[in-house]
Amino acid sequence: MTIRVLLADDQALLRATFKLLIDTQPDMEVVAEASDGREAVRLARSERADIVVMDIRMPEVDGIEATRLIGDDEDLAGVKVLVLTTFEQDEYVIEALRAGASGFLGKGVEPAQLLDAIRLVTAGEALLSPAATKGLIARVLALPAPGGLVDQARLETLTPREREVLTLVAAGLTNDEIAERLFVTPVTIKTHANRAMAKLGARDRAQLVVIAYETGLVRPGEGTVPRQ
Repeated sequence: MTIRVLLADDQALLRATFKLLIDTQPDMEVVAEASDGREAVRLARSERADIVVMDIRMPEVDGIEATRLIGDDEDLAGVKVLVLTTFEQDEYVIEALRAGASGFLGKGVEPAQLLDAIRLVTAGEALLSPAATKGLIARVLALPAPGGLVDQARLETLTPREREVLTLVAAGLTNDEIAERLFVTPVTIKTHANRAMAKLGARDRAQLVVIAYETGLVRPGEGTVPRQ
């Protein structure tokens, strides 16, 4: 399957650079380019993109609002957003994740890392750049936030194993790493994670991370994972 990529950035030269890189890959292609968030949302719909590589700072509608609009559009339910920006500050990381972004990288990322990130996010994994550390995410997401993604009642619908997998996802582990820890197959872990997403109404693993901290299932500074 060819990954259909939409580039959203107000810098034409940067878009051209990313397009040149992405179009060299046999498994992906740039299907459209947008210079602002409003155009990104429109093109995501018309071009049926699989993933939007989204800048945060753009005129008219910024990348965070565009990400939110994509997430709220049922017709774009399968579209992933990888936020790529020079502004790796706390509030941007958290706003992007809460808006529905599946990944977050700085523009100084190596070309191979960007390509891997596009593949990873398209496959449904969550991705945070080294600058957006798990400690940062844990600390900020654990603060009370109005209008959280889910309430405690929905969290209680998870089975003990689903809660355990959710905790490990929030710790930043991949399916393979979780499977190794729990002595099951990666496919089994993916099944548990998908069921947790369905029950909690999460778009992807990045939103599972947000939910885990917002509901208090995982707290900052926890060095161990509770057994069920």
